[in-house]
Amino acid sequence: SLLKRRKAFAELKAKRIKRLLAEKKVRKEKRKLIYKRAEAYQKEYRQLYRREIRMSRMARKVGNYYVPAEPKLAFVIRIRGINGVSPKVRKVLQLLRLRQIFNGAFVKLNKASINMLRIAEPYIAWGYPNLKSVRELVYKRGFAKNNKQRIPLTDNSLIETQLGKFGIICMGDLIHEIYTVCKNFKAANNFLWPFKLSSPRGGMRKKTTHFVEGGDAGNRE
Repeated sequence: SLLKRRKAFAELKAKRIKRLLAEKKVRKEKRKLIYKRAEAYQKEYRQLYRREIRMSRMARKVGNYYVPAEPKLAFVIRIRGINGVSPKVRKVLQLLRLRQIFNGAFVKLNKASINMLRIAEPYIAWGYPNLKSVRELVYKRGFAKNNKQRIPLTDNSLIETQLGKFGIICMGDLIHEIYTVCKNFKAANNFLWPFKLSSPRGGMRKKTTHFVEGGDAGNRE
């Protein structure tokens, strides 16, 4: 009857309003959490920076040199093709996720990965990114890998869907995980599609020569 239909419609409308209010509340709480985390990360980054300056000053004061801790993070770019390359080098470039020229990727530095970088050294350039570089790469050139598809990082929902189980729910979390090389670095890094970078203006100078010899290849630090 008409009354029953009206009653059912009213109940449906009430449920929908209730659901929308609940979703709005969840979004509000999430925004607060993201803001709190952003503040905490900024505080942590400032403390790390000030600590380095303080240690350097203390060392200078007593006539010593301050040697910073070994870097934990590298950014690697492939600069050459692989025609006629040994299977070993080809495999290393695949493991580094550098399948095309001017692909770039973050790499956690340890004994195994440093050996890999040495094997592929004539075909790559790499260095130690600072916070600004990591942030700009993720924000300006970051794409997510979702079902083997390259998806633009336009909002936090995709990050939360794929990395929420690791406590990573927004861009700030993702950048923090990469930059500080935390315990979920592998998951965060694999979530990112390898970066597609532009070739430098004027091209590369000497791709086959090491950086220390005036070329482009190898560690640029």
